[in-house]
Amino acid sequence: MSLCINPRCPNPINKDSLLFCVSCGSELLLEGRYRVRQQLGGGGFGKTYEVKDSQAGYESQSDLKVLKVLTYNHPKYVELFQREAQFLARLNHPGIPKVEPDAYFVYYPHNSADPLHCLVMEKIEGLDLKEYINRRGSCISEKRAIQWSIELVSILKEIHSHHFFHRDIKPSNIMLRADGQLVLIDFGTAREVTETYLSKRSEGQVTGLFSAGYSPLEQLNGQAVPESDFFALGRTIVYLLTGKHPSEFYDSYVDDLRWREAAPNVSPMFADFLDRMMARLPSQRPQSAEVILRELEEIYRSLYGSDPHSRMKTSVAIEPLQQKPASPEIETTTVQATRPLPDRAPPKVPERAATDDSRLDLNFISRSQQELAQFIGPIASIICQRILSKNPTISPRDFVEALAHKIPDPKQAEEFQRRVLK
Repeated sequence: MSLCINPRCPNPINKDSLLFCVSCGSELLLEGRYRVRQQLGGGGFGKTYEVKDSQAGYESQSDLKVLKVLTYNHPKYVELFQREAQFLARLNHPGIPKVEPDAYFVYYPHNSADPLHCLVMEKIEGLDLKEYINRRGSCISEKRAIQWSIELVSILKEIHSHHFFHRDIKPSNIMLRADGQLVLIDFGTAREVTETYLSKRSEGQVTGLFSAGYSPLEQLNGQAVPESDFFALGRTIVYLLTGKHPSEFYDSYVDDLRWREAAPNVSPMFADFLDRMMARLPSQRPQSAEVILRELEEIYRSLYGSDPHSRMKTSVAIEPLQQKPASPEIETTTVQATRPLPDRAPPKVPERAATDDSRLDLNFISRSQQELAQFIGPIASIICQRILSKNPTISPRDFVEALAHKIPDPKQAEEFQRRVLK
Protein backbone atom coordinates (compact mmCIF):
# COMPACT_ATOMS: atom_id res chain seq x y z
CA MET A 1 0.00 0.00 0.00
CA SER A 2 1.14 3.53 -0.79
CA LEU A 3 -0.52 6.55 0.82
CA CYS A 4 -1.02 9.94 -0.78
CA ILE A 5 -0.21 12.81 1.63
CA ASN A 6 -2.32 15.41 -0.17
CA PRO A 7 -4.59 16.72 2.64
CA ARG A 8 -7.44 17.16 0.14
CA CYS A 9 -7.17 13.73 -1.49
CA PRO A 10 -10.58 11.97 -1.37
CA ASN A 11 -9.03 8.47 -1.38
CA PRO A 12 -5.32 8.40 -0.45
CA ILE A 13 -4.88 4.60 -0.59
CA ASN A 14 -2.97 3.36 -3.66
CA LYS A 15 -1.06 0.31 -4.88
CA ASP A 16 2.70 0.14 -4.36
CA SER A 17 3.26 -0.11 -8.09
CA LEU A 18 1.89 3.39 -8.80
CA LEU A 19 3.87 6.61 -9.08
CA PHE A 20 0.88 8.97 -8.97
CA CYS A 21 -2.28 8.90 -6.88
CA VAL A 22 -5.30 7.52 -8.74
CA SER A 23 -7.68 9.88 -6.92
CA CYS A 24 -5.90 13.25 -7.03
CA GLY A 25 -2.85 12.83 -9.28
CA SER A 26 -0.28 13.75 -6.62
CA GLU A 27 3.13 12.11 -6.74
CA LEU A 28 3.52 9.06 -4.49
CA LEU A 29 7.30 8.54 -4.56
CA LEU A 30 8.41 11.58 -2.55
CA GLU A 31 11.78 13.04 -3.50
CA GLY A 32 12.19 10.02 -5.75
CA ARG A 33 12.87 7.75 -2.75
CA TYR A 34 10.20 7.82 -0.01
CA ARG A 35 6.98 5.81 -0.27
CA VAL A 36 4.43 6.44 2.50
CA ARG A 37 3.24 3.22 4.16
CA GLN A 38 0.89 4.32 6.93
CA GLN A 39 -0.11 7.28 9.08
CA LEU A 40 1.28 7.21 12.62
CA GLY A 41 -0.39 10.24 14.13
CA GLY A 42 -1.66 13.73 13.59
CA GLY A 43 -2.64 16.93 15.33
CA GLY A 44 -3.64 20.50 14.69
CA PHE A 45 -0.66 21.51 12.56
CA GLY A 46 0.65 18.36 10.93
CA LYS A 47 0.80 14.61 10.53
CA THR A 48 3.38 11.87 10.91
CA TYR A 49 3.79 8.85 8.65
CA GLU A 50 5.89 5.73 8.32
CA VAL A 51 7.81 5.77 5.03
CA LYS A 52 10.01 3.28 3.23
CA ASP A 53 13.28 4.72 1.95
CA SER A 54 14.31 3.06 -1.30
CA GLN A 55 17.77 4.64 -1.04
CA ALA A 56 18.58 3.59 2.54
CA GLY A 57 22.30 2.85 2.68
CA TYR A 58 24.07 -0.12 4.21
CA GLU A 59 24.80 1.89 7.39
CA SER A 60 21.09 2.40 7.99
CA GLN A 61 19.57 -0.12 10.39
CA SER A 62 16.22 0.00 8.61
CA ASP A 63 14.67 1.31 5.43
CA LEU A 64 11.63 2.39 7.46
CA LYS A 65 11.65 5.99 8.65
CA VAL A 66 9.31 8.63 10.04
CA LEU A 67 7.99 11.48 7.91
CA LYS A 68 6.75 14.64 9.63
CA VAL A 69 4.51 16.83 7.48
CA LEU A 70 3.64 20.40 8.44
CA THR A 71 0.18 21.17 7.07
CA TYR A 72 -0.29 24.65 8.58
CA ASN A 73 1.95 27.08 6.72
CA HIS A 74 2.05 29.99 9.14
CA PRO A 75 5.51 31.62 8.75
CA LYS A 76 6.26 31.16 12.47
CA TYR A 77 5.59 27.41 12.31
CA VAL A 78 7.51 27.00 9.06
CA GLU A 79 10.51 28.76 10.62
CA LEU A 80 10.44 26.49 13.67
CA PHE A 81 9.98 23.39 11.51
CA GLN A 82 13.00 24.31 9.40
CA ARG A 83 14.99 25.09 12.55
CA GLU A 84 14.22 21.62 13.91
CA ALA A 85 15.45 20.03 10.66
CA GLN A 86 18.68 22.05 10.63
CA PHE A 87 19.38 21.36 14.30
CA LEU A 88 18.82 17.60 14.15
CA ALA A 89 20.96 17.31 11.02
CA ARG A 90 23.88 18.79 12.98
CA LEU A 91 23.69 16.21 15.76
CA ASN A 92 25.16 12.72 15.86
CA HIS A 93 24.25 11.00 19.11
CA PRO A 94 22.65 7.59 19.77
CA GLY A 95 20.12 9.26 22.06
CA ILE A 96 18.82 11.62 19.37
CA PRO A 97 16.90 10.60 16.19
CA LYS A 98 19.19 10.68 13.16
CA VAL A 99 18.35 13.16 10.42
CA GLU A 100 20.26 13.36 7.13
CA PRO A 101 21.32 16.77 5.78
CA ASP A 102 18.84 16.51 2.87
CA ALA A 103 15.98 15.14 5.01
CA TYR A 104 13.99 18.39 4.80
CA PHE A 105 12.10 19.08 1.59
CA VAL A 106 9.01 20.83 0.26
CA TYR A 107 6.28 18.85 -1.51
CA TYR A 108 3.51 20.27 -3.71
CA PRO A 109 0.35 18.16 -4.13
CA HIS A 110 -1.12 18.01 -7.63
CA ASN A 111 -2.75 21.30 -8.73
CA SER A 112 -1.92 22.97 -5.41
CA ALA A 113 0.05 26.14 -4.78
CA ASP A 114 0.25 25.39 -1.05
CA PRO A 115 3.44 23.49 -0.16
CA LEU A 116 3.77 20.77 2.45
CA HIS A 117 6.95 21.09 4.51
CA CYS A 118 8.41 17.63 5.16
CA LEU A 119 11.10 16.16 7.40
CA VAL A 120 12.31 12.54 7.35
CA MET A 121 14.03 11.09 10.40
CA GLU A 122 15.11 7.82 11.96
CA LYS A 123 12.26 5.63 13.17
CA ILE A 124 12.68 4.69 16.82
CA GLU A 125 11.26 1.27 17.70
CA GLY A 126 10.11 0.99 21.29
CA LEU A 127 7.88 2.62 23.88
CA ASP A 128 7.82 6.12 25.30
CA LEU A 129 8.43 6.15 29.05
CA LYS A 130 4.87 7.11 29.90
CA GLU A 131 3.55 4.08 28.03
CA TYR A 132 6.37 1.94 29.46
CA ILE A 133 5.38 2.75 33.06
CA ASN A 134 1.71 2.17 32.23
CA ARG A 135 2.42 -1.28 30.76
CA ARG A 136 4.92 -2.19 33.45
CA GLY A 137 2.39 -1.45 36.15
CA SER A 138 5.00 -0.20 38.62
CA CYS A 139 7.68 2.44 39.01
CA ILE A 140 11.40 1.88 38.41
CA SER A 141 14.12 1.35 41.01
CA GLU A 142 16.40 4.09 42.29
CA LYS A 143 19.38 2.39 40.63
CA ARG A 144 17.76 2.44 37.21
CA ALA A 145 16.54 6.01 37.79
CA ILE A 146 20.12 7.16 38.39
CA GLN A 147 21.38 5.23 35.36
CA TRP A 148 18.68 6.71 33.16
CA SER A 149 19.35 10.17 34.58
CA ILE A 150 23.00 9.86 33.57
CA GLU A 151 21.98 8.72 30.10
CA LEU A 152 19.50 11.56 29.63
CA VAL A 153 21.85 14.22 30.98
CA SER A 154 24.48 12.98 28.51
CA ILE A 155 21.95 13.64 25.74
CA LEU A 156 21.25 17.11 27.15
CA LYS A 157 24.98 17.77 27.30
CA GLU A 158 25.17 17.15 23.55
CA ILE A 159 22.15 19.39 22.87
CA HIS A 160 23.34 22.22 25.12
CA SER A 161 26.85 22.07 23.64
CA HIS A 162 25.29 23.26 20.38
CA HIS A 163 23.68 26.17 22.27
CA PHE A 164 20.20 24.69 22.02
CA PHE A 165 17.80 23.56 24.70
CA HIS A 166 14.85 21.20 24.31
CA ARG A 167 12.00 22.93 26.25
CA ASP A 168 9.66 19.92 26.35
CA ILE A 169 11.25 17.10 28.33
CA LYS A 170 8.64 14.73 29.76
CA PRO A 171 8.08 10.94 29.84
CA SER A 172 6.11 10.85 26.59
CA ASN A 173 9.02 12.53 24.75
CA ILE A 174 11.57 9.90 25.79
CA MET A 175 11.65 6.60 23.90
CA LEU A 176 13.00 3.33 25.30
CA ARG A 177 14.43 0.99 22.67
CA ALA A 178 14.26 -2.78 23.12
CA ASP A 179 18.02 -2.81 23.86
CA GLY A 180 17.56 -0.40 26.78
CA GLN A 181 18.84 2.72 24.98
CA LEU A 182 16.95 5.95 25.71
CA VAL A 183 16.20 8.41 22.91
CA LEU A 184 14.95 11.97 23.37
CA ILE A 185 12.42 12.93 20.69
CA ASP A 186 10.21 15.83 19.59
CA PHE A 187 12.58 18.72 18.92
CA GLY A 188 9.87 20.91 17.42
CA THR A 189 10.12 23.28 20.37
CA ALA A 190 13.91 23.40 20.74
CA ARG A 191 15.44 26.88 20.77
CA GLU A 192 18.91 28.16 20.08
CA VAL A 193 20.48 30.41 22.71
CA THR A 194 21.53 33.37 20.58
CA GLU A 195 21.84 37.08 21.27
CA THR A 196 18.57 37.57 19.38
CA TYR A 197 16.80 35.03 21.59
CA LEU A 198 18.21 36.58 24.78
CA SER A 199 17.11 40.03 23.60
CA LYS A 200 13.59 38.83 22.80
CA ARG A 201 13.39 37.02 26.14
CA SER A 202 14.34 40.16 28.06
CA GLU A 203 11.64 42.09 26.17
CA GLY A 204 9.00 39.42 26.79
CA GLN A 205 8.69 38.50 23.11
CA VAL A 206 9.28 34.74 23.49
CA THR A 207 6.23 32.49 23.40
CA GLY A 208 5.71 30.58 26.64
CA LEU A 209 5.48 26.78 26.41
CA PHE A 210 3.98 24.78 29.21
CA SER A 211 3.68 21.04 29.69
CA ALA A 212 1.64 20.75 32.87
CA GLY A 213 3.59 19.25 35.75
CA TYR A 214 6.93 19.28 33.93
CA SER A 215 7.64 22.84 32.80
CA PRO A 216 9.04 25.39 35.28
CA LEU A 217 7.33 28.71 35.94
CA GLU A 218 9.89 30.75 33.99
CA GLN A 219 9.01 28.78 30.86
CA LEU A 220 5.32 29.63 31.17
CA ASN A 221 6.36 33.28 31.31
CA GLY A 222 8.45 33.01 28.14
CA GLN A 223 11.73 33.12 30.08
CA ALA A 224 13.01 29.59 29.41
CA VAL A 225 16.73 28.91 29.85
CA PRO A 226 18.86 25.75 29.53
CA GLU A 227 18.31 25.12 33.26
CA SER A 228 14.60 24.75 32.42
CA ASP A 229 15.51 21.39 30.85
CA PHE A 230 17.03 20.28 34.17
CA PHE A 231 13.80 21.12 36.01
CA ALA A 232 11.73 19.11 33.53
CA LEU A 233 14.15 16.19 33.74
CA GLY A 234 13.90 16.18 37.53
CA ARG A 235 10.10 16.09 37.32
CA THR A 236 10.34 13.26 34.79
CA ILE A 237 12.50 11.19 37.14
CA VAL A 238 9.98 11.78 39.94
CA TYR A 239 7.30 10.35 37.66
CA LEU A 240 9.44 7.29 36.94
CA LEU A 241 10.15 6.74 40.65
CA THR A 242 6.52 7.11 41.76
CA GLY A 243 4.41 6.23 38.72
CA LYS A 244 2.36 9.38 39.37
CA HIS A 245 2.06 12.71 37.59
CA PRO A 246 4.17 15.34 39.41
CA SER A 247 1.21 17.69 39.82
CA GLU A 248 -0.34 15.16 42.21
CA PHE A 249 2.41 16.00 44.71
CA TYR A 250 2.26 19.79 44.40
CA ASP A 251 1.34 21.70 47.57
CA SER A 252 0.24 25.19 46.54
CA TYR A 253 0.26 26.51 50.13
CA VAL A 254 4.03 26.13 50.41
CA ASP A 255 4.83 26.01 46.66
CA ASP A 256 6.60 22.69 47.03
CA LEU A 257 6.56 19.24 45.41
CA ARG A 258 6.06 16.75 48.24
CA TRP A 259 6.89 13.50 46.48
CA ARG A 260 9.25 11.66 48.83
CA GLU A 261 6.58 9.76 50.76
CA ALA A 262 5.51 8.14 47.47
CA ALA A 263 9.08 6.90 46.92
CA PRO A 264 10.23 5.67 50.36
CA ASN A 265 13.05 3.53 48.94
CA VAL A 266 14.84 6.48 47.36
CA SER A 267 17.96 7.52 49.28
CA PRO A 268 18.10 11.03 50.80
CA MET A 269 21.21 11.69 48.71
CA PHE A 270 19.42 11.16 45.39
CA ALA A 271 16.18 12.78 46.61
CA ASP A 272 18.08 15.92 47.64
CA PHE A 273 19.73 16.00 44.23
CA LEU A 274 16.36 15.79 42.44
CA ASP A 275 14.94 18.59 44.59
CA ARG A 276 17.85 20.82 43.54
CA MET A 277 17.12 19.98 39.91
CA MET A 278 13.53 21.09 40.48
CA ALA A 279 14.32 24.27 42.42
CA ARG A 280 11.93 27.14 41.74
CA LEU A 281 14.58 29.54 40.42
CA PRO A 282 16.99 28.63 37.58
CA SER A 283 19.88 30.05 39.61
CA GLN A 284 19.17 27.49 42.36
CA ARG A 285 19.54 24.54 39.98
CA PRO A 286 22.78 22.96 38.70
CA GLN A 287 24.23 25.26 36.08
CA SER A 288 25.46 22.76 33.49
CA ALA A 289 25.05 19.19 32.30
CA GLU A 290 28.69 18.53 33.21
CA VAL A 291 28.04 19.47 36.85
CA ILE A 292 24.98 17.20 36.96
CA LEU A 293 26.86 14.27 35.43
CA ARG A 294 29.68 14.52 37.97
CA GLU A 295 27.22 14.59 40.87
CA LEU A 296 25.15 11.70 39.50
CA GLU A 297 28.25 9.57 38.98
CA GLU A 298 29.37 10.29 42.55
CA ILE A 299 25.92 9.39 43.91
CA TYR A 300 25.96 6.12 41.97
CA ARG A 301 29.44 5.19 43.24
CA SER A 302 28.48 6.04 46.82
CA LEU A 303 25.33 3.92 46.71
CA TYR A 304 26.47 0.97 44.58
CA GLY A 305 30.28 0.98 44.73
CA SER A 306 30.84 0.77 40.98
CA ASP A 307 31.22 2.93 37.89
CA PRO A 308 27.83 3.60 36.25
CA HIS A 309 29.45 3.64 32.80
CA SER A 310 30.69 0.06 33.18
CA ARG A 311 27.19 -1.42 33.23
CA MET A 312 25.99 -3.48 30.30
CA LYS A 313 22.85 -2.44 28.47
CA THR A 314 19.88 -4.35 29.78
CA SER A 315 17.52 -5.68 27.13
CA VAL A 316 13.96 -4.63 27.81
CA ALA A 317 11.25 -7.15 27.00
CA ILE A 318 8.92 -5.06 24.87
CA GLU A 319 7.53 -5.93 21.50
CA PRO A 320 8.67 -3.70 18.60
CA LEU A 321 6.20 -0.85 18.31
CA GLN A 322 5.89 2.10 16.04
CA GLN A 323 7.71 5.18 17.17
CA LYS A 324 5.62 7.58 19.14
CA PRO A 325 5.12 10.24 16.48
CA ALA A 326 7.10 13.34 17.22
CA SER A 327 4.56 16.05 17.79
CA PRO A 328 4.13 18.10 14.61
CA GLU A 329 2.53 20.92 16.61
CA ILE A 330 4.88 23.84 17.08
CA GLU A 331 4.73 25.87 20.31
CA THR A 332 1.76 23.79 21.55
CA THR A 333 3.09 20.80 23.37
CA THR A 334 1.03 20.01 26.42
CA VAL A 335 -1.51 17.52 25.04
CA GLN A 336 -1.91 15.95 21.61
CA ALA A 337 -5.38 16.57 20.23
CA THR A 338 -5.58 12.99 19.00
CA ARG A 339 -4.48 11.49 22.32
CA PRO A 340 -6.79 12.41 25.22
CA LEU A 341 -5.58 12.44 28.78
CA PRO A 342 -6.16 9.28 30.82
CA ASP A 343 -9.23 9.20 33.02
CA ARG A 344 -8.03 10.08 36.46
CA ALA A 345 -8.98 12.57 39.10
CA PRO A 346 -7.19 15.91 38.67
CA PRO A 347 -4.86 17.02 41.44
CA LYS A 348 -6.63 18.50 44.43
CA VAL A 349 -6.50 22.27 44.66
CA PRO A 350 -7.29 24.21 47.85
CA GLU A 351 -10.68 25.89 47.86
CA ARG A 352 -9.08 29.31 47.95
CA ALA A 353 -7.84 28.73 44.39
CA ALA A 354 -11.36 29.21 43.06
CA THR A 355 -12.20 32.48 44.80
CA ASP A 356 -12.09 35.87 43.16
CA ASP A 357 -9.83 37.43 45.79
CA SER A 358 -7.13 34.74 45.73
CA ARG A 359 -4.04 34.58 43.53
CA LEU A 360 -3.37 32.12 40.77
CA ASP A 361 -0.86 29.41 41.59
CA LEU A 362 1.07 27.14 39.25
CA ASN A 363 -0.94 24.06 40.16
CA PHE A 364 -4.26 25.75 39.36
CA ILE A 365 -2.90 26.98 36.01
CA SER A 366 -1.67 23.47 35.18
CA ARG A 367 -4.99 21.86 36.00
CA SER A 368 -6.94 24.50 34.05
CA GLN A 369 -4.75 23.95 31.01
CA GLN A 370 -5.10 20.17 31.22
CA GLU A 371 -8.89 20.43 31.35
CA LEU A 372 -9.04 23.00 28.54
CA ALA A 373 -6.88 20.80 26.29
CA GLN A 374 -9.47 18.04 26.50
CA PHE A 375 -12.00 20.36 24.85
CA ILE A 376 -9.90 22.32 22.30
CA GLY A 377 -6.66 20.34 21.94
CA PRO A 378 -3.01 21.44 22.19
CA ILE A 379 -3.74 25.11 21.45
CA ALA A 380 -4.75 25.32 25.14
CA SER A 381 -1.17 26.06 26.20
CA ILE A 382 -0.94 29.17 24.01
CA ILE A 383 -4.38 30.43 25.07
CA CYS A 384 -3.43 30.15 28.75
CA GLN A 385 -0.16 31.96 28.16
CA ARG A 386 -1.82 34.80 26.22
CA ILE A 387 -4.46 35.39 28.87
CA LEU A 388 -1.86 35.45 31.65
CA SER A 389 0.49 37.75 29.73
CA LYS A 390 -2.32 40.26 29.13
CA ASN A 391 -3.50 40.18 32.75
CA PRO A 392 -0.89 38.75 35.16
CA THR A 393 -3.05 39.61 38.21
CA ILE A 394 -6.24 37.96 36.94
CA SER A 395 -8.21 36.07 39.59
CA PRO A 396 -8.71 32.30 39.28
CA ARG A 397 -12.43 32.63 38.54
CA ASP A 398 -11.91 35.29 35.85
CA PHE A 399 -9.09 33.20 34.40
CA VAL A 400 -11.38 30.18 34.07
CA GLU A 401 -14.17 32.29 32.54
CA ALA A 402 -11.74 33.71 29.98
CA LEU A 403 -10.65 30.19 29.06
CA ALA A 404 -14.26 29.02 28.80
CA HIS A 405 -14.95 31.69 26.16
CA LYS A 406 -12.48 29.86 23.89
CA ILE A 407 -14.66 26.72 23.85
CA PRO A 408 -17.20 27.04 20.97
CA ASP A 409 -19.83 24.71 22.43
CA PRO A 410 -21.71 26.42 25.33
CA LYS A 411 -22.43 23.12 27.09
CA GLN A 412 -18.78 22.10 26.90
CA ALA A 413 -17.74 25.54 28.16
CA GLU A 414 -20.05 25.11 31.13
CA GLU A 415 -18.70 21.62 31.79
CA PHE A 416 -15.13 22.96 31.67
CA GLN A 417 -15.92 25.60 34.31
CA ARG A 418 -17.64 23.02 36.49
CA ARG A 419 -14.62 20.71 36.39
CA VAL A 420 -12.09 23.39 37.25
CA LEU A 421 -14.09 25.34 39.84
CA LYS A 422 -15.76 22.43 41.60
